[in-house]
Amino acid sequence: MMQGQEFNIGEMIFHHTGDSHELEFEPFGTIHLPEWQPIHIGSLTIDLSPTKHVVLIMLTGLIVYTLLKATAIGVERARKAGRAPHGFSGAMEAFVLWVRQDVAIGNIGHEMGPRYAPLVMSFFFFILVANLLGLLPWSSTPSGNLAFTGALALIAFVAIEVGGMTKLGFKGYMRTIFPPIDGLPPGAAIAMSIFMAPIEFMSKLVKPFALTVRLFGNMTAGHFVILALFGIVFMFGHFGVASWGIGFATALVVLGVMILELVVAAIQAYVFALLTAVFIGLMQHEH
Repeated sequence: MMQGQEFNIGEMIFHHTGDSHELEFEPFGTIHLPEWQPIHIGSLTIDLSPTKHVVLIMLTGLIVYTLLKATAIGVERARKAGRAPHGFSGAMEAFVLWVRQDVAIGNIGHEMGPRYAPLVMSFFFFILVANLLGLLPWSSTPSGNLAFTGALALIAFVAIEVGGMTKLGFKGYMRTIFPPIDGLPPGAAIAMSIFMAPIEFMSKLVKPFALTVRLFGNMTAGHFVILALFGIVFMFGHFGVASWGIGFATALVVLGVMILELVVAAIQAYVFALLTAVFIGLMQHEH
């Protein structure tokens, strides 16, 4: 905000939560990301230029890989030494096993659960690290971008539907769209099944939509609250001594919200992974 310029809290919030081609490290400076020429395919225009959220997504992947690779090395060393893993490796192993056994296999089933467990675990740790990155100074939350949450939901959608078709076969999969109706005459049962088909088809599309909006909404809302509270300090900065009291009270509230956001970051990663596992498990059975 320029000196003498009127403070606009809405502009400040959208500036810090939105995506851009810059990495801002105020007051140290700004890194301008390269902007490439868009690719034109007919009427479609694709811009592959890196943005702030793209950089953070790549950083998230690097952090997740490093943490889990370090865990695997520590666990392997402990096993070769004939002892149980301890410290960081032991804690991470317990964490990974909890997600695998309770979240993935517990909801998908012991038959197909191990096959989908790596996907569910990847969702959990990737979203968790992405959410936590957004709480760091000069950072932003990739999960506050609909393109990011939509891409994850699309991957989940493909796993759910393709996994269901693979397990049930084409005929069994079509029964999830045209459900058999028991207790009715044959003609009425067929008519009711056809009538239910649009509802069943829409229910398939609602699942990825819910995954997309839930993660995006919860992470964006938390940052809006934090930034709005910070904005109060600037709005009342001209009140002299009273502004110190306002700033102190606001800082305490923001601290409480930040602690809550740490919990929300973990919960949203858990909910996304859990719902993905539940939806995959439901599609493994015709009923």
